[in-house]
Amino acid sequence: MPIRFASKPGLPPHRTKSGCAGGPGLVAYITVGDPDLATTHNIARAAIDAGADVLELGVPFSDPLADGPVIQRASERALRNGTRLHDVLALAAGLRIERPGAGLIIFTYYNPVLRFGLENFCAAAEQAGVDGVLVTDMIVEEAAEYLDALHRHRLAPIFLAAPTSPDARLERIAAVSQGFVYAISRTGITGAQESLTADAEQLVRRLRRFTNLPIAVGFGISSPEHFAAVGEFADAAVVGSALVATIEQAGPKDAPSSVARFIQGLRGGIREPAVPAR
Repeated sequence: MPIRFASKPGLPPHRTKSGCAGGPGLVAYITVGDPDLATTHNIARAAIDAGADVLELGVPFSDPLADGPVIQRASERALRNGTRLHDVLALAAGLRIERPGAGLIIFTYYNPVLRFGLENFCAAAEQAGVDGVLVTDMIVEEAAEYLDALHRHRLAPIFLAAPTSPDARLERIAAVSQGFVYAISRTGITGAQESLTADAEQLVRRLRRFTNLPIAVGFGISSPEHFAAVGEFADAAVVGSALVATIEQAGPKDAPSSVARFIQGLRGGIREPAVPAR
């Protein structure tokens, strides 16, 4: 099942090339189960309706090494609520019916998949209508079995590419990626930042030597200015910690509408400051 972007794999309908009118595509991350499953469902629909092209449905994990404090707190809240991988897949299945045009990505560490069973997970994800999977701690050098399972179930493998990766590794990541390539704007953990580093643009230029897939830039995108800047050199922006912080500060009742306003603000419909990620 392809990731649902229109003008080329990974690009939303209003985009044809980096820097064009309409800005980059938007990949929105949410932690499923934060603040609770019912509210997450409403948040997800609100995000799609407000302009998110792809949703990364985050599986809460007890030891999220790559995530900053905002997403760590969200995972802790979701785990206290009893949220597990099967709940994330159930949410995806509902969203596929309700919002059939949205891209749906399972965002997880490998441990929950391993406990679920790789083959069982891939079969369940395919049945749910999931488009792709991003396992943050799966390295391309050890991914043969993982890739075989995803391919059997028509799931797009998405890998993280870092500024510190040598060209040979970027080429290998590009060769096995489908849907889009996720370029990390900087090394370290997730979280909002004041400005984008030059590393992000340089990394995108390096990746373009090896792939025609769209390239999404993430880690630290938190304002309309960041979003517009990414559109000058990449195909999509990934927004995570800033959205999760918006949810945290808004509370269950107001979280869906707050997320919608935040996303509309990124796209320029409502110019309001991003919620700082603490």
